[in-house]
Amino acid sequence: MTTKILVFLACSLFFLMGITYADGLIVVDPPFRSRQPITALTVKYHRVKVEIDNGVATTSIDQVFKNDYDVDVEGTYIFPLPEEAAITDFAMYVDGKRISGKVLDKDKARQVYEDIVSRMKDPGLLEYVGRNMFKARVYPIPANGEKRVQLVYKQTLKYDAGVYQYVYPLDTERFSPKPLEKVAISANIKSKTPIKSVYSPSHKVDASVKRYEASAGYEDKNVKPDKNFVLYYSVSEKDVGLNLFSYKKDGEDGYFMMLLSPGDIAGKTINKDIVFVLDTSGSMGGDKIKQAKEALEYCVTKLGRGDRFNIISFATDVKTYKDELVPGDLRNQKLAVNFIDNIEARGGTNINEALLAAVDSFEDSKRPRMLVFLTDGEPTVGETDMKAILKNLDKANKAEARIFVFGVGNDVNTHLLDKMAEEHRGVPEYVKPEENIEVNVSSFYRKISEPILSDIELDFGKIKAHDLQPRVLPDIFRGSQLALLGRFKNHGSTPITLTGYVNGEKKKFVYEAKFVQKDTDNDFIPRLWATRKIGELMAEARLNGEKKELIDEIIKLSKEHGIMTPYTSFLILEKEEDYDRWGIGAASAPKMEAEGKKYMSDMLSVSGAGSVSRSVDIKSLKESEVAEQPVLESVKHVGHKTFYL
Repeated sequence: MTTKILVFLACSLFFLMGITYADGLIVVDPPFRSRQPITALTVKYHRVKVEIDNGVATTSIDQVFKNDYDVDVEGTYIFPLPEEAAITDFAMYVDGKRISGKVLDKDKARQVYEDIVSRMKDPGLLEYVGRNMFKARVYPIPANGEKRVQLVYKQTLKYDAGVYQYVYPLDTERFSPKPLEKVAISANIKSKTPIKSVYSPSHKVDASVKRYEASAGYEDKNVKPDKNFVLYYSVSEKDVGLNLFSYKKDGEDGYFMMLLSPGDIAGKTINKDIVFVLDTSGSMGGDKIKQAKEALEYCVTKLGRGDRFNIISFATDVKTYKDELVPGDLRNQKLAVNFIDNIEARGGTNINEALLAAVDSFEDSKRPRMLVFLTDGEPTVGETDMKAILKNLDKANKAEARIFVFGVGNDVNTHLLDKMAEEHRGVPEYVKPEENIEVNVSSFYRKISEPILSDIELDFGKIKAHDLQPRVLPDIFRGSQLALLGRFKNHGSTPITLTGYVNGEKKKFVYEAKFVQKDTDNDFIPRLWATRKIGELMAEARLNGEKKELIDEIIKLSKEHGIMTPYTSFLILEKEEDYDRWGIGAASAPKMEAEGKKYMSDMLSVSGAGSVSRSVDIKSLKESEVAEQPVLESVKHVGHKTFYL
């Protein structure tokens, strides 16, 4: 008898003695008589709402199951309770009557789990042995009808050294042949102690922190959840939050992740110097120049009165709004908008002269200095050699202005823009032809418009830290935090000293932190560190040449941590026996090899759609905050180990 498995979370049930996995389980009773083969009951929606109040979490689950088939279904709803959790409410209605359930202790729960496993011949459920269980009969789920299940439980969260951890069971990938239609988790947090940071190593979340309150949300469609939803939040009375997570096995260097969150230490006003540099060459004509002007007007009108700014437009020649930086008051904003309105797209692309004029605008000041550069092409006028342009810029940027670049379209020199941003502690962003320039630029500007903590340095005391990711610590902006990954050789408690500039004034913060001697609980840290390290190595190979030692290190990290790269793809295709090992069919192998070669060609190209995509890919690796699961199903992670099947 064939077992059909689908997911409870957002799309299904087991049939023919089936079982649905997720946060809860439904065991369906046989037999079934249907004129059509039954493969699944879908879950119409699945919502999870979490309210956390000073370390106590209330989790509310709401699901509607839909039976699309011509037979009624009944069975047993089972929920493996998280540690220290207690059910506070359960609701399921049959003919308008509320159905109750009961909580089983660990021993009785074990009997139920083992009985299901013996019938199903599937040991996956045994992972829940040792937990208490909530159990309720589910009947009937009518043919072509729906059944709504609501569950609420409370738990006290795990707390350690200023950090709370919340975990919601979402690891259903191995039980689900079909994606979930929709999954959504929202968390609201309240605390008597100021909240410093909110972070998820498992999923990309939208997070917001407002001193004593915070929120985080995750939502996706047509997805197979293959890992639990994990959320950390830290609390502290200190001005800057610093929280350390470490991981170490015997006889090996350890891994650590450090969260830095400056909160509101700069107060309401952060004064900065900023120069906007806009490419107005002929290729920027039409919608591009219109959208670019709208983006620039947005940035100018969002300046603070204490800010100072200038605008430089360039084509064959360079034009400046003013001869020097001017205050960002309303009068200058209006004059600047008039200057922008009169910009027209014509001529060549004199990138070198525009950059030199921009960095020459900055004065000797302790305030943050930023340069926002937008172009859609390669240098065609004046100095056109990439190395010479970068050398000239490095020599002229005595103010150490951060350079944020926007490449518009597919004709930009991505190598030039990427190196420019990297060497001057900025970030490269790309706007694809079908995307709106104004939307992308204004969204990015909101993130970087208020630098809270700049020129950051860390002293690890007696701990020998190495291989930091990122290598050069970036500035931290209002509403954001820095997740720093690295490795360490020794262990123990040590003072960590953080220094940086806040509103032009140098500040020092000291924290006591403990690097573990042996602890493998935070097993997401090694994979996250390796993801960023691979991104750094790929960027180096792309921009400075594919040296053998770089490629060897990428392949080593890729195999050790189960992270697929173009180099690993070529490696596994070199050997005939690896086709079966990696689950690659003979028919698909040539296509994969061709795609791999195309990827490598794009990565080394200076411009073009492929070059832009590879730049975006590598940036994503270097900035990753989520320990992604491996791309191939034949690579599996169990705890901190990686297996190749």
